[in-house]
Amino acid sequence: MITTKIGENAGLIWNALQGGALTFKALKKATKLKNDELYLALGWLAREGKVSFTEGEDLTITLL
Repeated sequence: MITTKIGENAGLIWNALQGGALTFKALKKATKLKNDELYLALGWLAREGKVSFTEGEDLTITLL
């Protein structure tokens, strides 16, 4: 059951990133996910090679 929810949240992230790269904070605001939900879904997408991360002043997430 939790795997299904993580997959759904990954879909929310995917849709939010269709418009371009977002910082972690902006992605959290766009998806309205809690930190733990966001981290789990980002891990899912990262494991599948669907997103990349750029460290700077803020963490920026981009679709691959």
